[in-house]
Amino acid sequence: MPAPAFSELVGRLTEAFGQQPDAMRPTPEGFLLRTTDDFLYAFLEDPSQVSLSTVQALLREAADRPSRLVVFSPGRLPLALTAELIGKGATVVDGARFRELVTGLNLGSYIGEEPRAVPTPGETRQLPSARQLDEIVVRARTWLDWGVPALALRFFRQALELKPEFAPARNGVARSLLALGLVPDAQKIFHEVLAISPDNLEARLGLAAAAGASGKPNEEIQIYRGLINEDPSRNEVRAHLLAALVDAGRWPEVTPELKVMLEIAPEDARLRFLHGAALEKTGHAVEGQREIERARALGLEFDAEQALSLHIGLPAPVRPAKATPLTPAVAHRAPSKGPSAPRRPKSRRTTRSGARKSRRPGPVRRRSARRAKAK
Repeated sequence: MPAPAFSELVGRLTEAFGQQPDAMRPTPEGFLLRTTDDFLYAFLEDPSQVSLSTVQALLREAADRPSRLVVFSPGRLPLALTAELIGKGATVVDGARFRELVTGLNLGSYIGEEPRAVPTPGETRQLPSARQLDEIVVRARTWLDWGVPALALRFFRQALELKPEFAPARNGVARSLLALGLVPDAQKIFHEVLAISPDNLEARLGLAAAAGASGKPNEEIQIYRGLINEDPSRNEVRAHLLAALVDAGRWPEVTPELKVMLEIAPEDARLRFLHGAALEKTGHAVEGQREIERARALGLEFDAEQALSLHIGLPAPVRPAKATPLTPAVAHRAPSKGPSAPRRPKSRRTTRSGARKSRRPGPVRRRSARRAKAK
């Protein structure tokens, strides 16, 4: 059974999420919580006790009553189990991300960390409800940027409970639903926002993204072009348009859009690479290769080039070989056997006539000298 501290943490997390529980029960690994909006949350206390059969049971339970499965764990789940869950459409929040969630909610003491308040953006507001709204929206956007739309959806909905007419929270809910693949639900909310505020740019961009997700690229591109025609300075919209054109393979239309963006950011290596790719795709191979070489000179990394090439259907680049530094040649000598005294060069002693003079041991020469003296 789960430890009391973990049980209390799960209860506090459920409260912080603003969940509407439908059913909750303990399991040997932790807790299962099903909500009224068709989410199944699995809180697993010890990932080392989680097996493949546990994961398969969770996936079956989510499929029996169609639900979005979200798995939480303080530790890191084994990589194979994480891949199995993500491959079946589940969301995994474990290890460092789980700790980030807990400390961001001021519950860090439950996992042995200091609580940490979430910073509020912009100007400081005096009303506690306004500060709370800011904190929740920042938290929701952070999780959406981190690729965890299930958590982002929960926090955006919590913000809507505080302020139902708050357009950023409504758009956030729609964007989260879109990221979860719930396109019709997302489109409905975007239309609701536009019914109140017809010029809301985020909602109009959301409808374009929803059209693309529905397999309607022409409609998506048409929405982006309409926004740019209204205001040509909307460079963020042009970036969305460029991505949609590339995904649709409409390369003759990509080149003029890239030229506009390169006038704004001429040193952008990725834009240079895309320009080179567009030139190659439209029959200008030499000019395209020059642009790709320029992109590399501007600092385009090999991994980024490989990912871009794979995305747009270019041949994979060849990783450049590492240059071997040149070193001067060194004459090889026989290894020394150890330190020794330097040898003195041999000298040849000669007589005046040039004949070699013999060298005798010292004592013999001294005896010869004494005999000559005696005579």
